[in-house]
Amino acid sequence: MNDLQVAIYARVSSEQQSETKTIDSQVSELRAYVSTLGLSLPREHEFIDNGYSGATLIRPALEQLRDVAAAGGIDRLYVLCPDRFARNYAHQVLLLEEFLRAGVEVNFLNREVGQTPEDQLLLQVQGMISEYERAKIMERSRRGKRHAAQAGMVSVLSGAPYGYRYIGKHEGAGEARFDILLEEARVVRQVFAWVGHDRCSIGEVCRRLTAAKEQTRTGKTVWDRATVWDMLKNPAYKGMAAFGKTSVEPLRPRLRAQRGRPMQPKRAVSTQDVPREQWLSIPVPALVSEELFESVQEQLQENRQRARIGERGARYLLQGLLVCGCCGYAYYGKPISPSARKGHPRSYAYYRCIGSDAYRFGGVRLCWNKQLRTDLVDEAVWQEVCQLLEDPARLEHEYRQQLQTADMAPELKGLQTSLGRLRQGIARLIDSYAEGIIDKAEFDPRITRMRERVRQLEAHIRQIQDQESLEQELQLIIGRLETFATKVSEGLSQADWLTRREMIRTLVKRVEIHEEQVNVIFRIDPTPPSNLSGARTQSLQHCRRRVFTSSRKYDLGRTREKATGALPKARSQKQ
Repeated sequence: MNDLQVAIYARVSSEQQSETKTIDSQVSELRAYVSTLGLSLPREHEFIDNGYSGATLIRPALEQLRDVAAAGGIDRLYVLCPDRFARNYAHQVLLLEEFLRAGVEVNFLNREVGQTPEDQLLLQVQGMISEYERAKIMERSRRGKRHAAQAGMVSVLSGAPYGYRYIGKHEGAGEARFDILLEEARVVRQVFAWVGHDRCSIGEVCRRLTAAKEQTRTGKTVWDRATVWDMLKNPAYKGMAAFGKTSVEPLRPRLRAQRGRPMQPKRAVSTQDVPREQWLSIPVPALVSEELFESVQEQLQENRQRARIGERGARYLLQGLLVCGCCGYAYYGKPISPSARKGHPRSYAYYRCIGSDAYRFGGVRLCWNKQLRTDLVDEAVWQEVCQLLEDPARLEHEYRQQLQTADMAPELKGLQTSLGRLRQGIARLIDSYAEGIIDKAEFDPRITRMRERVRQLEAHIRQIQDQESLEQELQLIIGRLETFATKVSEGLSQADWLTRREMIRTLVKRVEIHEEQVNVIFRIDPTPPSNLSGARTQSLQHCRRRVFTSSRKYDLGRTREKATGALPKARSQKQ
């Protein structure tokens, strides 16, 4: 009994539950139960997800638990209840079947897992009830907050903005409210006066606040533009706080993973703005007049229309697509300062790696990759796109070079036969262990090796099947690409900037900037868009259909020769 490898799993859904240590009660109960059975529980077999929703299976501790179970490192798993495993009953069944195939016995403290159809039905019903309760709680909470907002209750707001202090129900004699903080309110009124009366830009406001050593809510004396922008757009300062300014939707695909953050966030959702007409207003003490607030909104709109970018003429055609091949950070467009251009007009800007900006990382520069002129890189990538559209057979040739042209049918059949035999051997080995023919010392290494071999064969089979599927889809994809290229090839030379941007975002997945070359990585959608005539359409850089990529390299030697006066200087420039 003491040779059993035991593990526990615990989870809480929200950050608030994680901060209040509610998960500690789950872990304590699981540890105590394992101890009463006389089993040892290693610290590395305690899998805990803090603040992760049970509606998704992509959780760090759960992923690690599944990997350890698949490797044969666990014999028995203890969980408090099925809804700690997953909220969705389909996810519960999937996990239980996966652990059963791996030879892991799953035990819930609040109920036993039986093998009869009635027990399985009871588990599914319990999962459905948990999922229903979650949806019911969320809907009840949403409806309750909305009703409270319609009644003008301040308690539904997430917190008090700069200039106010939130007074809770217990502190506020049964009703929550906003109290004015005089020192912060003075700063708010000054900011609105600078924009509404003096017609200052947000950058000028930040400079004045920083020069005056005014402190933010966190105590900083350096003000960010985003902080001032949020302040000027907040209707609470005119006496009507807004509820429901944003809504939650499923997580949208990203161009690349965020640096320093997990690929799957704790809350797998995206936030989008709600039209102003749908906001609910809640009365709060006003800091500025309604006339001044509306004057500030008009000035902000005027500032946006009169942005000085048009004077320079630099537009960032590849924004959001450039990635540094040295450090992995994105490239961004940076204009030339008046001192650097020495009074001479420039029709271009520079693409610069974020990792080369020392001020972003505490004064330490992370990357020394050089900056590039926007006009040269834009033209190089555009020429690659034009060559692809003029000769789609080139892409087919490059793609076929990545595929094995040999017949895979005999190899696939042999692998499937070997996989079937191996699975039969695993079943016989488990039966032998259950009947006591072999002991655990002999069983563990043999079952681990056989399971590892099964995973290798399954991966090889999937690779061959995917390769055959891609080969079958190739002719269809190339045929549609030829049709699409024929339609647009006639107008490539006359394409305006908006048309070029849409075509580049449709065909290019990313552009990697290395020290001596630029890699243009294409992606081809089986159903290219039909409207690329110059009209502005929605962004197409997040393609959800099945795609394949082709990498093209562009030598930067000629580009460097044309920009020798700027690039070496940029390397030694101090930030």
